[in-house]
Amino acid sequence: MAQLGGQGQQVIILPEDTSRLLGRDAQRMNIMAGKLLAETVRTTLGPKGMDKMLVDGLGDIVVTNDGVTILKEMDIQHPAAKMLVEVAKTQEDEVGDGTTTAVIIAGELLKKAEGLLEQDIHPTVIVMGYRNAAAKAQEILEDIAFNADDRETLKQVAMTAMTGKGTETAREPLAELIVAAVKQVEEDGEINRDSIHIQRIQGATVAESEIVNGVVLDKGRLDPSMPKDLQDAKIALLKYPVEVKDLETDAKIKLTDPAQMQAFIEQEEQMIRDMVDKIIASGANVLFCQKGIDDLAQHYLAKAGILAAKRVRKSDIERLEKATGAKVVTNIDDLTPEDLGNAGRVYEKKIFDELMIFIENCKDPKAVSLILRGSTKHVAEEVERAVEDALGVVSATVEDGKVVAGGGAPEIAIAKALKDYADTISGREQLAIAAFAEALEVVPKTLAENAGLDSIDALVDLRAAHEKSSYMGLNVFKGGVTDMKAANVIEPKRVKKQAIQSAAEAAEMILRIDDMIASSKSGQPSPEEMAAAGMGGMPGGMPPMM
Repeated sequence: MAQLGGQGQQVIILPEDTSRLLGRDAQRMNIMAGKLLAETVRTTLGPKGMDKMLVDGLGDIVVTNDGVTILKEMDIQHPAAKMLVEVAKTQEDEVGDGTTTAVIIAGELLKKAEGLLEQDIHPTVIVMGYRNAAAKAQEILEDIAFNADDRETLKQVAMTAMTGKGTETAREPLAELIVAAVKQVEEDGEINRDSIHIQRIQGATVAESEIVNGVVLDKGRLDPSMPKDLQDAKIALLKYPVEVKDLETDAKIKLTDPAQMQAFIEQEEQMIRDMVDKIIASGANVLFCQKGIDDLAQHYLAKAGILAAKRVRKSDIERLEKATGAKVVTNIDDLTPEDLGNAGRVYEKKIFDELMIFIENCKDPKAVSLILRGSTKHVAEEVERAVEDALGVVSATVEDGKVVAGGGAPEIAIAKALKDYADTISGREQLAIAAFAEALEVVPKTLAENAGLDSIDALVDLRAAHEKSSYMGLNVFKGGVTDMKAANVIEPKRVKKQAIQSAAEAAEMILRIDDMIASSKSGQPSPEEMAAAGMGGMPGGMPPMM
């Protein structure tokens, strides 16, 4: 990119193949990308949201209404749209649910900002208004939240999270399993979600899902002659391979006669035998090894009546540690009876067409497994996504102890309070705060649209109902306004807190951009191409983010 300097000379600032969008054009394109992304996932929100079918280049199909899954599977190229995908990923990592809510709020904030920009309100003023509104929204959220300290409330939180995600027929039993799992792994008021392992198996109904107070490994015994079912198991966990290690260098062993060859083989066998003897001497009757186990070692272990599995994942080894109390041993010479863990029962079982090892009846295990069933692969996958969301919200509720009513109630309550707050602010910032309040109403509005209700009537009824109670939300099944707290439709406060905060921060970041510079080497569409696409210039009317 060149520019004329003094005396008519060109000053080269950027390479000639660099393209650029400035000022209002850059803002317009970024806002358009954000709005289009929000519109893509908007129809999936709520109990009556629709599903998306995503097909990748290999023909693999994903059918889901989980916001973050949709955004991860889509091949999104627009840089501003990618920023909103990060909002969804952060929401998923922090809470486990509310990803669609976060993205549609961000999209609506950008849409409202576009109207303010057309009124010649400076982006910095909009950003400051949004920042103040987001901070005030957190205060309001704190005021309308209520305590959740009993098991029944946790169950309702889980059921609310799973509604509309393909698990309706078994919501209640699944919620029981989820609450039991979270409470079991709770330590000092905190939950490590990695301690809850989900094992997805197709070939049965969702209602046949179960919890195992211990660990389930997706592998069978190494040898059919090993015991299949052991009571009062003593479990050894090894990071050390039970095999002769290969030399790290290219050393060669020169053998001059068959006797030396035989001695060499016998020495290797003796080394493996010594390893197995050390395992037997420790008193272990179950062995889980993170590395390999030699065929000869498998034979000796089977003869000693030891059930063994090799190449167990690191994450599974860590869960076994928490469940059985075993210590992971990195050197087989250090294995002692004190390092062994305990389980009431270890056994192999075939479910559908998969062999699995169950380690259960552990004493107060801090790791559990959920076996989720589904009639087909796609059903089982969607059930898993729903359960992961529910695990996230139940964990957040246990850790924070605070929940809010669902059905769009908190968004309406915050919007109402923000409009009152905006009246106390002077200057153009007031308009940005009012726009933020209106943007939050996109959640109940979308819930109504996805349920086939009139969104305007729904919003009017909700606003009127909130004059009396902040718990009034939209009942999409009956088509009216209901006290969501009384109806047990509740969500963790953290879901709303994170969604509003991350959506506001993403919108602020996008609004502050007034210059887009793209190199042709980046592999991304140039700003000019994005502009053409946004104006309908892309074949097939594809949005600029695709």
